[in-house]
Amino acid sequence: MGQWHKTGCVLCAQNCGLEVFVENNRIAKVRGDRDNPRSKGYVCRKGVNIAAYQHHGDRLTHPLKKAGGSFQRISWDQAIAEIASRIGEIVGEHGPRSFAYMGGGGQGCHFEAAFGVRLLRALGSRYHYSALGQELTGLFWASGRFTGKQYLFGIPDEHRSDMLLAIGWNGMQSHQMPRAPLVLKEFSKDPDKLLVVIDPRKSETAAIADIHLPIRPGTDALLTRAMISIILTEGWHDREFIDGHVSGFTAIEPWFRNFDAEAAVKVCELDYAQVREVCSLLSTRKWCMHTDLGIYMNRHSTPASYLHLILAAICGRFCVPGGNVIPGSIMPLGAHTDERDPRTWRTVATGFPALMGVFPPNVMPEEIMSGHPERLRAVLCTQSNPLRSYADTTAYEEAFSKIDLLVTCELSMTETARLSHYVLPALSGYESWDSTFFAWTFPEIYFQMRRPILEPEGEPLHLSEIHVRIADALGLIPEIPQSLYDAASKDRMTFGMELMAFMQNNPKAMGDMPYILAKTLGKALGSPNLGALWGLLQAAPKSFRKAAARAGFKPGITMGDEIFQSILDHPEGIIAGLADENDNFSQLKTEDGRINVHIPEMEDWVRGIDARSEEKDLAPDPDFPLVLQAGRHMNMNANTLMRDPSWNEGRRFCTVMVHPDDAAGLKILDGQTVRVVTEAGRVEIEAEVTDATRKGQVVIPHGFGMVHRDGKTSGANVNRLTKNTWRDSFAGTPLHRYVRCRIERL
Repeated sequence: MGQWHKTGCVLCAQNCGLEVFVENNRIAKVRGDRDNPRSKGYVCRKGVNIAAYQHHGDRLTHPLKKAGGSFQRISWDQAIAEIASRIGEIVGEHGPRSFAYMGGGGQGCHFEAAFGVRLLRALGSRYHYSALGQELTGLFWASGRFTGKQYLFGIPDEHRSDMLLAIGWNGMQSHQMPRAPLVLKEFSKDPDKLLVVIDPRKSETAAIADIHLPIRPGTDALLTRAMISIILTEGWHDREFIDGHVSGFTAIEPWFRNFDAEAAVKVCELDYAQVREVCSLLSTRKWCMHTDLGIYMNRHSTPASYLHLILAAICGRFCVPGGNVIPGSIMPLGAHTDERDPRTWRTVATGFPALMGVFPPNVMPEEIMSGHPERLRAVLCTQSNPLRSYADTTAYEEAFSKIDLLVTCELSMTETARLSHYVLPALSGYESWDSTFFAWTFPEIYFQMRRPILEPEGEPLHLSEIHVRIADALGLIPEIPQSLYDAASKDRMTFGMELMAFMQNNPKAMGDMPYILAKTLGKALGSPNLGALWGLLQAAPKSFRKAAARAGFKPGITMGDEIFQSILDHPEGIIAGLADENDNFSQLKTEDGRINVHIPEMEDWVRGIDARSEEKDLAPDPDFPLVLQAGRHMNMNANTLMRDPSWNEGRRFCTVMVHPDDAAGLKILDGQTVRVVTEAGRVEIEAEVTDATRKGQVVIPHGFGMVHRDGKTSGANVNRLTKNTWRDSFAGTPLHRYVRCRIERL
């Protein structure tokens, strides 16, 4: 007999609630969970196909060691002992900068990051590479200057707005907010609301928009500077809001005065009257803004994010109802790492600083291949497949083939795993207790702890447990008294009192808390992640405790445990807190408590973005006359998590989109196999002739080109066409949305 279980999706950042019918230890049916307080029964095509994530032929079941060019099964004891020994040797000989942790960015499994980062720090290193550094760090950095902390960034308060500005975001396919397609359709259909989309191509979101600005690829920063200039010139900015809540406005205002906005809009290949109309609407409407990878992975990524924040601030749409608001959270997604602080590490070869506590994956190949004496020599890679997920597959292959030690902890035999010295099997998102900290909503603070609903095959471990075992083998975990183990087996209150007494006598052990909790309370509860969750709730910041009280949890010493129990009692997820809707400004951590719009380091870059410079930089290259958007969100891809291609059987899941005019000029027919060529490489792929892309722009989805155990390849790997050195000069994010290319007939 089968059974229905409440859980959550792990295939995108929204982690919608699911009900899963398990029969004979396999996922048989999936439906949206109407009891989930965030997704409320919504589920997309990816979510109903999680069986393709869980059950496939590439799953790992036992630890493996490469020997003589092939993998051999070994025991966990041997794997941990050898890996720890090798890490210790490398760090001992070459210093802590020789070791990096790449992981913690799984879409639904974030708890291992606490253990991975602790292992990193215990070894003296700070080199945490994460998917966040591939996408969002430019935004986080600019937000940090605006709000005082990089983890205090704005999200759209779409439910209380009457206009949604979508920039470089195809929410009908990529989501990035709860129930995104339903929200977007509501804006599109409601006569009292407006959906405005800025996107080069006619995406699924642009197709239903009230206003679509089909911007020239790569000119988003130029357009935003022009829009700010128009608003200031026309006097449409919110002076009262600026006077009451903004600092630094007089410093930046000259950047936009006497700016030739008409010339800029012309370079963007847009209609000036329509752009001016949108600017007028921004001065009168209750609007919010959603930006996405079309900005974060494009030219001028960091200043573009900065300019969007300025746009929101001068229109009075930051920290206000229906605008962009700072959400509450149980814990921040990352750390505040100010590059001006001499304690903030930079990469030794490329000089990039940590932003939000993480480094950009684009620089890792150079850091490995560098001749620097402190070059990167050992990488522990978890929940990450850089050979398909990150830019420049060729560079990664070369670097990983020469690295001293590469350890991959994964569900599947990925392309990265095949190049590794050791491959360690991890539990899936449906075989373990785990959660995500992507659940950004307002005012609700939502949290769901997924529980195991399937028994694992073989001997995979929690990713967190793998980190603990390596740390233990390296001698990095302090001695834990038997009294803590005994207390953990009794009740949580008893354990809490015993833990408090232990910490009072051993204050230096605070940094090792994830390990201590994993080995004591986590062992008693059956999961290191449950131990970590309990500890997290005991140490929750005052701001969250106030939010939890608003949600009905009783203030006091037992609040954390009460929330913990409520999470256990509600597999569908809970509202753990309520942010103060009427005082979002109190979240600001700037010195004066105001929104700081002046970032002096950005002045030269912003001022340099004008019609003349952009026209010059965007001049066509006769060898590569087309612009490739390397990465397309759709309901048929999920990074490289979906290793079973059968879930897309019968669909055109990996094509290059070509505008009919471009196809006619190249004499290309729909369905024809073509070759796409860039300076980085070339791939062969099926052409899809469609007016959903812009003339002069071609589009290839990400997350394909996977090589399976049977030797077959599923789709084309778009990162063969990208260079890791094509990146934002400040944040290091890749320029995936602006890659010059050509198409050749075969």
